[in-house]
Formats: sequence, C-alpha cells, structure tokens
Amino acid sequence: MPPARHAPRTVRLPAGRAALRDALPALSRSRGGSPPAAAAATLASVALPLDGIVVVDLTQNVAGPFCTQTLGDMGADVIKVERPGRGDDARAWAPPYWGRESALFMALNRNKKSLALDLKREGGLEVLKRLVTRADVFVQSLRAGVIEELGLDFAGASRLNPRLVHCSITAFGTSGPLAALPGYDPLMQAYAGLMSVNGHPGQEPARVGTSIVDMGTGMWAALGIVAALRERDRTGRATEVTTALFETALTWVSYHAAGFLGDGEVPQPHGSGTAMIAPYQAFPTADGYAMIAAGSDGLFCRLANALGAPHLGADPRFADNPSRVRHREALVADIAARTRQLKTTDLLERLRAAGVPSAPILTVDRVLEEPQTTASGMLIAAPHPRVPDYRAVGLPIRWNRQRPGVRRVPPLLGEHSADVLTWLGYTLDDVRNLQTQGVVQ
Repeated sequence: MPPARHAPRTVRLPAGRAALRDALPALSRSRGGSPPAAAAATLASVALPLDGIVVVDLTQNVAGPFCTQTLGDMGADVIKVERPGRGDDARAWAPPYWGRESALFMALNRNKKSLALDLKREGGLEVLKRLVTRADVFVQSLRAGVIEELGLDFAGASRLNPRLVHCSITAFGTSGPLAALPGYDPLMQAYAGLMSVNGHPGQEPARVGTSIVDMGTGMWAALGIVAALRERDRTGRATEVTTALFETALTWVSYHAAGFLGDGEVPQPHGSGTAMIAPYQAFPTADGYAMIAAGSDGLFCRLANALGAPHLGADPRFADNPSRVRHREALVADIAARTRQLKTTDLLERLRAAGVPSAPILTVDRVLEEPQTTASGMLIAAPHPRVPDYRAVGLPIRWNRQRPGVRRVPPLLGEHSADVLTWLGYTLDDVRNLQTQGVVQ
C-alpha cells in the first residue's frame, strides 16, 4: 500500500518519497545520467510548497511539460513517462541544440525523472497503474479517447487512487464538435482569433513569437492542480481538473472579445500598439526603436514636455485618452517626428528622467546580459554532466524572497527508469526482465 500522503508537511519526506527523490541506482548511472555529486548539488536547501507531492507526467511537447515543470519547481517529485526509443516529441524539436540535446526540451523539463515505458507491451500498463496508485497527481495529454482505452480516465484512475488529482490537458476540451481533434499552439492562435490581432495591418497573419497558448494552458493546469490539492486535502476525495488549448486562446483575446461585444467592431492588428490606448507603441529613433507607454493623461503631459512639445498636452484633440485614440494618426506622426531626432539611449534617458514609462526593444541575447536580468535571479545555474554552462530561466515566483532552484537537470530518456521501478517495489531482477522484454528502457 502507498505511504500516507496527507500528514502535515515537514522538510523531511516520508521514507517512500525520500527514496524516490534521492535514490540513484547503478543501473541509472550507467546510462550516462547525473553522477551522485552533481545530483546532490542541485537539491534545494529549503522546503518548497509542494515538497512530498508525487506527480506522474504522461504529457509531451509544451503545455503538459510546462505544467509539470512548474510543479517540479515548486518542489513536487515529477516522474515523466515517455516512449522508449524517441521519448517526448520535443526531444527532436531542434535545432537549436544545447550540446546534443534540444534546447526547447531542456527549457521545459527540469526537476523531473524520466521513465521510458512502452504502454503497448505486456506489463507496461501495469507499471503505469502502479505509479498512478502511488501518486498525488496524474497529468495526461493523450489524444481524445486514448486515456479511456487505458482505463486511466478520471473514473478509472480514481478507483485505483481515491485521493488522486487527475488533470487532462486537451486541445478543444471534452465537448463540442471539435473535441476529438488534436491541437497545437499555432492552430489555436489562428482559430481563436489571436493571429488576427497580431502583427501589422495589411500584412500576412503573424503568430505570437512564443508558445503563449501552450504555456498558458500549462500554467492554468498547474494552478488548477494546486487548487485541487487544496480541495482534496479538505474533502479527502479525488478531484478532476481539465484545461484546453482553445479555451486558453480565447482567454488571451478576452478584452478583444469584450470590445466586439460592446461596439460590434471587429478588432484589428495594431503592430506594437493597442487599440484602446494612445500613445502606447514603439516609436522610431535615430538608430532604431523605443517603446513608449503613456497610459494616462498625466503621463501623456510628461511625455509632451519631455519631447519639448508642451502644446501637445494642451491640444483639445489629445485632451484625454479617448480623444487621443480617435486622433491616433496625427498624434503618432507628431511624436515620431520628434523621437526620430534622438538616439535610442538619449531618448530613453530623457523619458525616464521625466517619469515616462519607456523601454528599449532588446533581442534575446541582449536581455540575457542586462543588469536587471542578473539582479532578478531568474537565470539559474546548476551543475550539468553534459552542458558545462547550463543555466535555466527560473520560476517567476519567490517564497520568502527565495526562488526555487534546479534540483535536477533535464533528464536523458529513461535515465531514471530503474530508480522509479525499484521505488514501486520491483526488484532489480524484475527491472532487468522488463528491460529485456522492451517494456522499459
């Protein structure tokens, strides 16, 4: 039987879970995994909010892994279940590579163990069911209908584990004419209208340059799971959580939808700007562009004075934000004529001195070098056996002024298979037999 899961949290884990976190059998190390010293060096030195929670992760690509990485950053013990041979599809989403591994995969899979398990071979599903029985949380993103075929939908999984939090990350949800279809981030950006308001007027549709729908769905899933854990502790019963890429995409256009419902005008793209505020966009400079966000009447007057044009603040066309939005074209032309005369650094220095919100438009290499990035502590270094300069963009949350670290670097495929199986009660002979039969890698 699994150990009790609901005793008051302490820094010291129950014996079973401590074994899951710390065991590094020789079978795992022989496959090129993290040596004991490196693994120990990445352990967090303080208790984390989800310390002791076991998460079984049957997801791949971006949304699910981002969810479970977030849970892992919060202290959960995450077991990533992957297919033998190729594993998570994102392992092949490259270049760019970091060393010999997909940079995208590495960005989404720290603080996890990898179990390479073939669910189509005899014995594979039994291993997964044992895991679900021992887990606090089960996260899955299989195509519609497959989890039911495995008998691990909410009804089946909760029979195995009556206190389980069961989370499904879906494409279109569980109802409606598209519920059975697969989905990817750009499809949802297109279908939910996000691409229609991105980019510049008159140009081809543009995808937001990061997987905002996938990562947003993963974030909602993590939030739902944390809330469900709270509910489970209150009621003692299993809880079902469902998120959907499409629903996340709809959320990201919520104020566009509100505008259409309010006045009937179809939202259009505004480049770097936004429909309802002016001036609130990138402006040209003598050597590039700078972002200016004068989001109130007071800030607009400061901007006008900083640019040596106090008359703009007194112009009735620009008296308040609705007026400025109506006369956006004239306003932007006047401001741009002035910003174009200044180099970006000189313009930003002048605007910041006047208290006008503004920013340079940086490339990724430059933002990683920024003093603010360093001061934030968001770039977290950790010992890595294959990538000497490994750093990760951390969780954007601190508890008691401390940000969670990297306890475990992104795993190789099947790096912890023996580790996890022995924690489940399989002997080393059992593990070897399962490997010989191709059930695990």
